[in-house]
Amino acid sequence: MAADIPDPGQLSEEQLRAAYEQEIKRVRVEHVLLENVVTMVNLGMRRTGLMPGTEDERDLAQVQLAIESVRSLMPQLEQVAPQQVAPIRDALSQLQMAFVQANGGGEATPDAGAGGGAPSPPETAAPEQQQADGPGPAQRSGRLWIPGQ
Repeated sequence: MAADIPDPGQLSEEQLRAAYEQEIKRVRVEHVLLENVVTMVNLGMRRTGLMPGTEDERDLAQVQLAIESVRSLMPQLEQVAPQQVAPIRDALSQLQMAFVQANGGGEATPDAGAGGGAPSPPETAAPEQQQADGPGPAQRSGRLWIPGQ
C-alpha cells in the first residue's frame, strides 16, 4: 500500500493542495476534540511529575489547566461521543487524584500514573469528624473537584 502513495517531494504544489483538501474532507471535529482531550489528559499526567522519568516536568499549574479544560469539554463530548465519555471520566478522575497527590494531598503509590491503576485516594476523616471541622483545606481552596458541586 505504501507503494501507492507518491513521494511528497515528487508532487507539485497543486497536487499537494488537492491531497490536503481530500484529507481535510474526511476529518471530523469530534475526532479532533477526542484527540485533544486525550492529549491533555496524558500531558497533564506527565506534568504531575509522578511517573518515573517525569519528575523534572512537574508543573501543577499545567495539570490544573488540563483538568479544567477537559472538564469544560465534557458536555460537548457527551453529545458527540457518548461512548467515549466513561473512559475519559475515568482518566480525568485519575488525573485529578494525581494532582492532589502531587500537591501533597497523599502519598505516592508505586503504580500511580504509570498505567498500573488509579492512585490511592488520600486518607479522609470520618464523615462526622468532617462535619465538625468543616470542609478540608483542598475543598476550602477550591482546588478539589467534587462531583455535583
